[in-house]
Amino acid sequence: MDSPGLRFRIARLLLNPLGQLSLGVAELETTLEKIMLHEDSQETLKAREEELRGRYEAASKAGLSLDMTRGKPAPEQLDLADPLLALPGAGQFSDQDNTDCRNYGGIDGLPAMKQLFAEILGCQRDAVIVGGNSSLTMMHDAIARAVLFGVPGSDKPWGQQGTIRFLCPAPGYDRHFEITSHLGFELVNVEMNDDGPDMDHVEALAADPAVKGIWCVPRYSNPTGITYSEEVARRLANMEAAPDFRIFWDNAYAEHHFREARQPVPDILSACLDAGHPDRVLMFTSTSKITMAGAGVSAMASSPGNIADARRHLSFQTIGPDKLNQLRHLAFFGGIEGVRSHMSQVGELLAPKFALVQEILERDLGDKGIATWSDPNGGYFVSVTGPDECARPVIEMAAKAGVKLTPAGAPFAYGLDPRDRIIRLAPSFPPLEDIRQAMEIFTLCLELVAIGQRLESA
Repeated sequence: MDSPGLRFRIARLLLNPLGQLSLGVAELETTLEKIMLHEDSQETLKAREEELRGRYEAASKAGLSLDMTRGKPAPEQLDLADPLLALPGAGQFSDQDNTDCRNYGGIDGLPAMKQLFAEILGCQRDAVIVGGNSSLTMMHDAIARAVLFGVPGSDKPWGQQGTIRFLCPAPGYDRHFEITSHLGFELVNVEMNDDGPDMDHVEALAADPAVKGIWCVPRYSNPTGITYSEEVARRLANMEAAPDFRIFWDNAYAEHHFREARQPVPDILSACLDAGHPDRVLMFTSTSKITMAGAGVSAMASSPGNIADARRHLSFQTIGPDKLNQLRHLAFFGGIEGVRSHMSQVGELLAPKFALVQEILERDLGDKGIATWSDPNGGYFVSVTGPDECARPVIEMAAKAGVKLTPAGAPFAYGLDPRDRIIRLAPSFPPLEDIRQAMEIFTLCLELVAIGQRLESA
């Protein structure tokens, strides 16, 4: 275990330039522990493994039942929208244009609701169609229409073009990938960078006319929390691709901030117009994580050609959406400033939860060379990257100790992480004490798996 090289590295870390000890006793103990773990000392690793194993066995006997699998709003977050349920109020069934919202009609939404979504998405009101409670439903329907009927610019429906492929920036949103898998697409993972998908890879793949689209979550991407850069948006808009290639731009977390830092979302609609590909992008969002998850309002925005095409198909699908729900949302918010005021309250509820996750990750795993993780400014998730082949055993161990995590591989096409190392954490729903317990078990499991791998490879 002892060596001149190891002694030198320890001295360099612990002593200041004058040769004086620069740490207190507690800091010294912590730093020495991290150094020894990093140096792969067999004795130290085995002792640490035995200690962690004892803690894990004790936790497993505690009968915990903690769930951090999905990005659900917490009850106290939903409580903020309770006044919505008393709206629009007795006898107040007409909007500002005197449309009786109890009746049929208004297939693409109330004008004021379209305007509100236009301000959220950064587009013009006429570019918006308002739907039901779920933007995922609108995405599914848009892809299903393309498979059955094609899109503006296509010679034939996607479903009649043989093998068709869809690009899946990963780690990404599992429900996106499941839509395209369910509808028969061949899915292709594309690596995510700090500013969006790896555009060199995307451009190379999109040159194949069989590639029909790409999933994108441009702000606080699920689960990495990154926001797309202007450069990524420009390249998506300008790249060579099939005439019927579509960007599915799901701006699900457009207003979901819990810190002051707010990187702007690129104007992808204008970028596509300027590039000569006005029909390339379909944008989506909803109020599902703003008001009530099962009773929100969703929207799609796009070019005049795409909107006209969608309206034509919608006329066969419905006689009109739930305009009363749109009316109550308008009465509740009043306008975009009302949305942002409400979301500042939501952010105040979420911020301590995400701060606690960061605190425990740093305390338990920082500087140990075991894992890295995202530190988002908004959204609903934290993504942890551990050693290869660790995600599945960590998640299984955590489950045995009473902590449910998102299944291993979920953020990848077909649920298969090629390196089995990405773990998604969803801290929005549990109370703080549950998050603390769940995170302490999670970091314990991750360190145990990492130590086991090091001992096996020694």
